[in-house]
Amino acid sequence: MKTTSDQILERLQAWGVRRVFGYPGDGINGLMGAFERVGDGLEFIQARHEELAAFMATAHAKFTGEVGVCMATSGPGAIHLLNGLYDAKADHQPVLAIVGQAARTAMGGDYQQEVDLLSLFKDVAHEYVHMAMVPEQVRHLVDRAMRIARDQRTVTCIIVPHDLQELDAVEKPPREHGTIHSGIGMTAKRVVPSEAQLREAANLLNAGGKVAMLVGAGALHATDEIVEVADLLGAGVAKALLGKAAVPDDLPFVTGSIGLLGTQPSWEMMRACDTLLMVGSSFPYSEFLPAEGQAAGVQIDLDGRKLALRYPMDVNLVGDARETLRALVPLLRRKEDRRWREEIEGHVRRWWEVLQARAMNDAQPINPQRVFWELSPRLPDASILTCDSGSSAAWYARDLKIRRGMMASLSGGLATMGPAVPYALAAKIAYPERVVVAMSGDGAMQMIGNNGLVTIAHRWKKWSDPRLLVVVLNNGDLNMVTWEQRVMSGDPKFEDSQVLPAFPYAGYARSLGLHGVRVDDPKAVGPAIEEALRAGRPALLEMVTDPNVPPLPPHVSAKQVKAYARALRHGDPESVQTVIATAKEWWDGLVAGRHRG
Repeated sequence: MKTTSDQILERLQAWGVRRVFGYPGDGINGLMGAFERVGDGLEFIQARHEELAAFMATAHAKFTGEVGVCMATSGPGAIHLLNGLYDAKADHQPVLAIVGQAARTAMGGDYQQEVDLLSLFKDVAHEYVHMAMVPEQVRHLVDRAMRIARDQRTVTCIIVPHDLQELDAVEKPPREHGTIHSGIGMTAKRVVPSEAQLREAANLLNAGGKVAMLVGAGALHATDEIVEVADLLGAGVAKALLGKAAVPDDLPFVTGSIGLLGTQPSWEMMRACDTLLMVGSSFPYSEFLPAEGQAAGVQIDLDGRKLALRYPMDVNLVGDARETLRALVPLLRRKEDRRWREEIEGHVRRWWEVLQARAMNDAQPINPQRVFWELSPRLPDASILTCDSGSSAAWYARDLKIRRGMMASLSGGLATMGPAVPYALAAKIAYPERVVVAMSGDGAMQMIGNNGLVTIAHRWKKWSDPRLLVVVLNNGDLNMVTWEQRVMSGDPKFEDSQVLPAFPYAGYARSLGLHGVRVDDPKAVGPAIEEALRAGRPALLEMVTDPNVPPLPPHVSAKQVKAYARALRHGDPESVQTVIATAKEWWDGLVAGRHRG
């Protein structure tokens, strides 16, 4: 006789779920036993920590478009999922969490590991969180949790008490009042604005003389359409961080990232444009968009709640990015005056020269920009890239040239530390034939990344292409916060909070049977990357980098300059080194590429 646990797993299989990321515990013993019986079609992937499991489920959703599923035991296990689930929620990814609970007979009795999970998950899984109380519920709970996660691109949660997991399954609820009879499957809806709305948007865009585009994660599947619209409008294309893979960086009109980690061409384009077309992005920093009233605006987003949120748009279109752009193209007129486009392309050409000059500046010992500059041309085609939060995200955003066919992601809305390695693991499990590269700081590695290496070592021999490369920036500093203290708060570096203990990342990787190399010579950066990609096994590159190279924003305000000066006056322990490094960055921005103007 099947148990309710068997039924849950079989129902997930019927929905197309192939793997569940999690960590065992006695609160889900019934579910763990069912994995033994369900067969090879559904794999349980053991993470080293429930937070890693939730990150892996989020990454699975990001890179495959499927619902990511994670599982944890009652009490502490369920609690550990939360950060990764909030990452999914913030980036609008479909993830289902299945968690155990104390036995129904014990609930309300202050039992061991009893936590009010309905309340705990009510925010992160606010669209759907329910606890199964009888076997007759199980079928429709799974069906609704999967359907809502997919349809709303959100987090859902099912709570399964320990004793219920072992009860006999009820395949078909009784046909009587008060029962639910659900089914599986759904077809994605085609969402396109009306003809009148499209014409209104086209008229506005056709009237613009200096059109700027901003694309985000909602446009990742619309590369050809973005390029065609940009060509017709003579526009430049800036990218929100989650939209880095939406258009390749080798196109001359792609200005790169926007925002605090953005590029000078993106800043200049937004400052000078008279029309803004925003596609599939809820980019949060309004100060990097045109000034209110400067530009006419059109926004396309599948979620109407996100429209006109960052900029007061004139035309707001609810629709799928690709379908809406396709419908818009026949209504657009090609702009014959290409002076705006030529100006943007000139800024982009010069910017790449600035980045190269900055990457090649001397540092103590390695300039972190050089790591990403050298990595970029060596990335194999169709690579999948993951990155952590922190200063590594700044260099990823600016220095890494993504090419068509690559995928890339990080924690966007939540901007949490820790996802680079679990993201990479999930990507590699989903696409074992593709090269995956994770880029992390030493703070994120010490937080949970090192644990993820254990799973890489455990699983890599199953992959058709074993190449998974983890690049660690070892600068002994929680670097982004250090710079934020200086530039935003005017405080000197506080060593008690910022300095990290030394850790032998490459040596640790080698102890796990991986390829590990410590690099402290800038000339060895490129060869070390090539060696790692030839190693025949996953590799960790420990790049010993200089914490004093500043991740400069594209525009430094007078307020930030004053704060920085105040931090230096108040005894920053590395004031001389940071001034020298900042001067080099400023000088390269001033003179590099000027001969090509």
